[in-house]
Amino acid sequence: MSIFKAYDIRGKVPSELDEDIAYKFGRAFVTFLNCKEVCVGQDARKSSPKLYQALVKSITEQGANVINIGLCSTPLFYFATRNYSAGIMVTASHNPAEYNGFKLCRNGTVPISGDTGIKDIETLIVKNKFKSAAKKGMITKHDYSKEFLDFCLKHKGNIKPMKIVVDTANGMGGYVLPEFFKHLPQLKVIPLFWKIDMSFPNHEANPLKPENMIDLQNAVKTHKADLGIAIDGDADRIMFVDEKHQIITADFIGALIGLEILKKTPKARLGSDIRSSKIVKEVWDKNGAKTIVTRVGHALIKETMRKEKMIFSSEYSGHYYYEETSYTENTTLTMLQVLNILSEQNKPFSEIIKPLRKYFQTGELNFEVHDKIGKMKELEQIYKQTKKGAKNIHWLDGITVEFDDWWFNVRPSNTEPVLRLNVEANTKQLLEEKMEEVKKVIVG
Repeated sequence: MSIFKAYDIRGKVPSELDEDIAYKFGRAFVTFLNCKEVCVGQDARKSSPKLYQALVKSITEQGANVINIGLCSTPLFYFATRNYSAGIMVTASHNPAEYNGFKLCRNGTVPISGDTGIKDIETLIVKNKFKSAAKKGMITKHDYSKEFLDFCLKHKGNIKPMKIVVDTANGMGGYVLPEFFKHLPQLKVIPLFWKIDMSFPNHEANPLKPENMIDLQNAVKTHKADLGIAIDGDADRIMFVDEKHQIITADFIGALIGLEILKKTPKARLGSDIRSSKIVKEVWDKNGAKTIVTRVGHALIKETMRKEKMIFSSEYSGHYYYEETSYTENTTLTMLQVLNILSEQNKPFSEIIKPLRKYFQTGELNFEVHDKIGKMKELEQIYKQTKKGAKNIHWLDGITVEFDDWWFNVRPSNTEPVLRLNVEANTKQLLEEKMEEVKKVIVG
């Protein structure tokens, strides 16, 4: 399977990604963009330093300067890259320790995806014919940690005293958050796995998987905390647990943040990805928003935000994007948003979320299917029948079929022979019935 994915470059080290590929990638990246400088950061994986060295060597040999920002989270990397014409982050995000990769962006932190450059870069690597630069680039160092912290703290608001548990899963959140919380002394913070160790000895750094939230839930219960916060490996995704140690889905968090934004910016254009509960659009539209449903994937969402002049968008996987951060993710800003909402409403987290729990959701279910397009077309033909009563069928991202009292979306994975199913219904009984109905078609 190719390491050149839809949104980044990622593979096992060294069997799929090694220093030779990293070197060729650097030359191809500079050649493709014809850029004069590249901001480069890295996470703390064991393989990152050697990949970084090979990458930097090739970038400078191709004639571009390197701004080395050192160890960083992905949001810190995006913050730094705003100042430069291009950027590369050495990271494999939440993937297990044996993986590594590169996240890429061009001027203005615009992401480079499969459709906007990754495949072109892959082609250049395969050809391996690069013109030598007349003059090698230089390497300079710049630590953006303090500037990033100062930017985030501008949004700290009036947070009341609370007890919170924060699980960084031994990832890059442990690099950013200890200093950050020194500026919020009113919070009693219980750290969970803050020591950076990207072999991930305690649990996988992917908070979207319920099994990786168990330690956080138990800690919230044990310490009688007001909430729990989970950060993924490169700290660009964030998930929350309420005081009853229940996981709060990211679409609900997005709904709350959007409502706060609408108080300050009436009629704002807000985005929510296609997997999110319809309650998000309902509450936003009721409060005057122009809600735009987006495709899944950070590059696609950021592109839509720019095109539609959106000021905020949320994704079911725990990404939250802000216009003021150049349409990139910022988990620290999201955390502050939530803490301020809790402080302002002065109610338990579960009570704040309760009005949003109107419908019943399956979450994302995965099924191995080799003819993904054929199966989705089969679903379309079945639900086009008048007796099924579908009021709307569209192909924004995979196939979405909508009824008055339930809906589902089936979309293909970009990297695996898998179809991903999300179902939502007005009642639990209807949800279970319709989930089985659609599942039967997919696996049948």
